[in-house]
Amino acid sequence: MKVPEWTKPAIWGAVAGAVALSIIGFGWGGWMLAGTAEKVAKEQSQAAVVAALTPICIKQSEEDPQRNVQLAALEAESNWQRRDKLMDIGWATMPGSDQPNRAVAAACLEQLAELFNK
Repeated sequence: MKVPEWTKPAIWGAVAGAVALSIIGFGWGGWMLAGTAEKVAKEQSQAAVVAALTPICIKQSEEDPQRNVQLAALEAESNWQRRDKLMDIGWATMPGSDQPNRAVAAACLEQLAELFNK
């Protein structure tokens, strides 16, 4: 059986095209492996949950009769201890839960920080 002489360059061209397509697709085209897609989906879902729960934290702070005292205590804490203090206060503990949510506490502090700067 005789193989045409254009076969070898065609195969090398196909291999080079596949490599180039993979580099472009994964580098700039937004392609990703299943594990990466799962990680991205998990991060996005956690961010969505935090965004949905942060207003509850703010609302709980507004309804707290000791709000001004608690805000003063938060402001007195150092920046890296404020999240733990907010969790101790209970504003980051969602209704139906016994444990505060650290990510919600951090997001809630970002919004409450506007009160500290006034």
